[in-house]
Amino acid sequence: MSTMSRRNFIGTSLLAGASALLAKESAGAKAQEFTPPMIAFPEKKPLKTISDRPPLLESSRSIFTKEITPNDEFFVRWHMPDIPTYIDLATFRLNVKGSVNTQLSLSVDDLKSKFEPVEIASVLQCGGNSRKYYATVGSKPTHGVQWGHGAMGCAVWKGVRLKDILAKAGVKPEAQYVGVQGLEKPAMPEATPHFFREMHIDEALSGDLVVAYAMNGEDLPYLNGFPLRLVIPGHFSDSWVKMLSEITVLSSYKNSFFMDVAYTVPNNDCECVTPGADFEYKRKPIASMKVKSVIGYPTPNTVIKKGSKVVVQGVAFDEGKGIKEVMISLDGGKSWMATKLQKDLGVYAFRKWVFEWDAKTKGTHTIMARAISRIGKIQPQAHEIGWNAGGYQYNAVDAVQVMVV
Repeated sequence: MSTMSRRNFIGTSLLAGASALLAKESAGAKAQEFTPPMIAFPEKKPLKTISDRPPLLESSRSIFTKEITPNDEFFVRWHMPDIPTYIDLATFRLNVKGSVNTQLSLSVDDLKSKFEPVEIASVLQCGGNSRKYYATVGSKPTHGVQWGHGAMGCAVWKGVRLKDILAKAGVKPEAQYVGVQGLEKPAMPEATPHFFREMHIDEALSGDLVVAYAMNGEDLPYLNGFPLRLVIPGHFSDSWVKMLSEITVLSSYKNSFFMDVAYTVPNNDCECVTPGADFEYKRKPIASMKVKSVIGYPTPNTVIKKGSKVVVQGVAFDEGKGIKEVMISLDGGKSWMATKLQKDLGVYAFRKWVFEWDAKTKGTHTIMARAISRIGKIQPQAHEIGWNAGGYQYNAVDAVQVMVV
């Protein structure tokens, strides 16, 4: 994409997307379930378009046969409808302020030329990924966008350590938290708060957090946060602020809607409540991801010829401890067989796995996949998973039904 189209593309593309969405809804007004259209936004292949303002694009399940998710097939999730349609790198600055010795105003060129570059392969997953499956677990749907498994991906992120930026600014002794904010804004600021996230100073000063300017060897795609986004490996993506423009060092915790209300789960051991309990519970922010595996192939309802040798494939990940093994069941979870783990790209990345299955028997078959982390955390069965009203952190064993003919 050219520089001009990258910086000023949203106007026409979103209008086109909106037209397609409206046409789809009108045509399917009598249908019980809305099927998102496949729309190709700039820098993207056609993806399921749940919304175009703000952009919500879901990747296809079949992409999860790859350790690294291509940029043009990577999911998109924004929170606010007011996204800049023009970013001039000559004037864009990342501002560092608050309880620091020296306030900073850094250009993207400053980050590339004045700091040590680092790369890390890490999964980016929406806190509500796989949310629609809660309806089958607790017999109750949850609030929020009813994502399938496609609100996740894995990329190699390149940028600057957050701790190096904070070291250059000089963190004052009273610093306790670090707040981050991007350029997306609410349509009605007086009614909706800005998208603000924060973390403890110790987390901000750990070595794994990166202010990224590149993704899989290219500048960040516009819809994935160009020109900068925060990368917090092992954490859900709600804190991976896009179009990062402000870093504020704070002497105390700042209450905020998205930390204390929106992206929260029950503050108890199971992080769950009785299905249907709505939000009538004490809350805590979601943070670290749960151990999880997803089947990329075969996809649901695939028709397979009897006698075929099927290479079942998928990916697994956790909060950054690493995947020990992934198991497959073909008998409803009564017995489990080991898969072959593929190349290890790091503890925060997708770990691809494969399993060879001889499809000898005609009929309907259910393939189940379960991951186990290096610290012994086991992906739960669907009936074992806890329910929460926000529909966050779903990580039950994945199951795909296929037909052998």
